[in-house]
Amino acid sequence: MKITPKAKRNISRIIPFAIIWVLSGWIVDVTEFGVTRNQNLNPDIGIALTVPVLIFASLANAVVGLMLGALEVVYLEKRFSNQSLWVKLFYKFFTYLTLFIIIIVILYPLALALESGVSLLAVDAWQQLGRFLVSIPFFVTLFHLSVRVIVSLIYSTISENLGHHVFLNFFSGKYHQPKIEKRIFMFLDMKSSTTIAETLGHIKYFKLLDTYYNIMSDPIINSYGEVYQYIGDEIVISWKPDKGINQANCIKCFFDIRDHLNEQKEVLFHEFGFEIDFKAGIHFGEVTIGEIGALKKEIVFTGDVLNTTARIQSLCKELKSDLLISGAIKELLPQSNYQYSSKGEIELKGRNKKEELFSVTLEKKPTIANNI
Repeated sequence: MKITPKAKRNISRIIPFAIIWVLSGWIVDVTEFGVTRNQNLNPDIGIALTVPVLIFASLANAVVGLMLGALEVVYLEKRFSNQSLWVKLFYKFFTYLTLFIIIIVILYPLALALESGVSLLAVDAWQQLGRFLVSIPFFVTLFHLSVRVIVSLIYSTISENLGHHVFLNFFSGKYHQPKIEKRIFMFLDMKSSTTIAETLGHIKYFKLLDTYYNIMSDPIINSYGEVYQYIGDEIVISWKPDKGINQANCIKCFFDIRDHLNEQKEVLFHEFGFEIDFKAGIHFGEVTIGEIGALKKEIVFTGDVLNTTARIQSLCKELKSDLLISGAIKELLPQSNYQYSSKGEIELKGRNKKEELFSVTLEKKPTIANNI
């Protein structure tokens, strides 16, 4: 069974939750071991730290972290997407805390059985659970869980707002020193955006942009693209060469976005009164990537390829094409069901060198009538 790009992205976002929980669990266990010298100071409710218990606790923390991550990424993130940050954190925190109390009630007897060999069906096991639930160690455990939940939610919030790949790059320091890489860029711009904005007004136009970009999310993820910037009604998407060239993903992304918008055409028209369309330019070349900024840090791409891509996109109307690509990217693309029509060598503004541009359309499938 092939894992979809969206599933891969979700998995890569969920795994750090498990890492957070396992590492924080080890910190707690090592701290308690150092303080108590691994003596069970309260045998009526406590469980001594043995190797089997440590392994069980680590696995339990990993499973709980994965459960929390899956719930956060797949469901709760969307459920509270329209709420303010503090409302999100408040509801999520108490949702998770309730879930963990239920998990403690289930896992405590299992850990007790591992440590003492007591049967899960024994009355003593459940009496000890009852004593634990009203003890100071239980509330200390809740405090530890609360800290882990808060750390997990901070990670989730930063990852969601920065973008998962950007967050990992910041965390790993990958671009702390500038690096030169090759990238594919698409500049995608909404048509007639000025007219639409003037008609709708600021607030409603902003809601349109939010809906517009949300519709694009799946096509971008499924083509292995990364959002570099939102610039008003324009979005800049980038690909690493192997991801963007494979199966012509960078081209596929454009037409998938169009298909998704067409599926929501009636909904968008009913809510905003406009049929939304767009144009785009795609180019390939070297960029310098690095962290920049004093008051606010960002990972920034600089290079001629960005300016050239913007110029290509600006020629869409003049050359009567919704999608224009450069000769540099066309040479790299594999055979596919797209048609490329040369628009000739064009002198782009600000550049001395001419660039051959191509209009891209979907290849028309032959009809039965054509085959007779």
